[in-house]
Amino acid sequence: MMGVGLDHLQGLYANSHDPWGFEHSAYEQAKFKATRAALSRHRYQSAFELGCGNGQLARHMAEIAFRYTGMDAVGKALDAARVAVPTGRFVRGFYPCDLPDDRFDLVILSEILYFLDEASLRHLASDIAGKWPLAEVICVTWLGRSGHDLQGADAVALFTGALDTHGFQCCRQTESYRIDRGLPKGSA
Repeated sequence: MMGVGLDHLQGLYANSHDPWGFEHSAYEQAKFKATRAALSRHRYQSAFELGCGNGQLARHMAEIAFRYTGMDAVGKALDAARVAVPTGRFVRGFYPCDLPDDRFDLVILSEILYFLDEASLRHLASDIAGKWPLAEVICVTWLGRSGHDLQGADAVALFTGALDTHGFQCCRQTESYRIDRGLPKGSA
């Protein structure tokens, strides 16, 4: 099994900085608000979003963190993210890769898990457990057909099962997506 390749991701952004219409979609904007509402706290010291895309979710989340870092594999997406959130830090990386060094207390994984393969999901869980064992982890997962090897529900189940340092709870589920929040075990 193999995750989505870099060529595929770059192709998505070939003709637009917003290939999914995040910026103007009422559905996406409502999902971004629901993601923020699913968080356990109102403020964070430092947030990290893997697969930040063009920064549209970051627009909703960055104001609740003193520092915001986003990572994406596509340069065009990162350029758009820097415009959307000028106060954020946006770095290029194609996971699995080295993740930024910071003491993140919030990790955001929005609609990225099903882009990875099983080995990469386990590696990501290990990275988070090792680097940020006390961080809150929020997973947003589309429930429709992904067109990838893993479907959303399978990917989130693999990831949350592998991140055994955290207890996960589904905070919201619609026909189209679900939001799961993971808190370090023993923190609640």
